[in-house]
Amino acid sequence: MRKLLMTVLAALPLAALAGAPETVTLDVQNMTCDLCPITVTKSLKRVTGVRTVKVDFDKKTATVTYDPDEAQPQALTQATGNAGYPSAVRK
Repeated sequence: MRKLLMTVLAALPLAALAGAPETVTLDVQNMTCDLCPITVTKSLKRVTGVRTVKVDFDKKTATVTYDPDEAQPQALTQATGNAGYPSAVRK
């Protein structure tokens, strides 16, 4: 029985074992030019577990979809802050 269970678990794709993706919107400071969203996007995509990033320059926001088993909002705000763009989770 144990061998069967191990075989079944090994056959499952890792995506099936991952948690459902979560989406968060960050209010991003210091975006003043057309290149700023590129830098913010790159900083967020470097965070392990981030799946998609959409930065809205006009609204000064970044919407991030991520795997909660690999990333947390604190890591996202830290990434933008380290790039020179402090951010906070929109409530």
